[in-house]
Amino acid sequence: MKRYLSGILIGLSGIIIIVGNMLDLYWSGIAAWGVSIILLICAAYFTKYIPNDRKNKPKER
Repeated sequence: MKRYLSGILIGLSGIIIIVGNMLDLYWSGIAAWGVSIILLICAAYFTKYIPNDRKNKPKER
């Protein structure tokens, strides 16, 4: 499940930005960008759980 969190969090941040800008409330834009930045930082953290195929392959000569 952890390998998919990066994609999920990036998608969620985009959805939050779109919804926050559509609401057109006083602080909704600032709050949406703040939450999106936090989600993008979390997505960057969870990229370490994405498997690396190069690491598992033996070197070819």
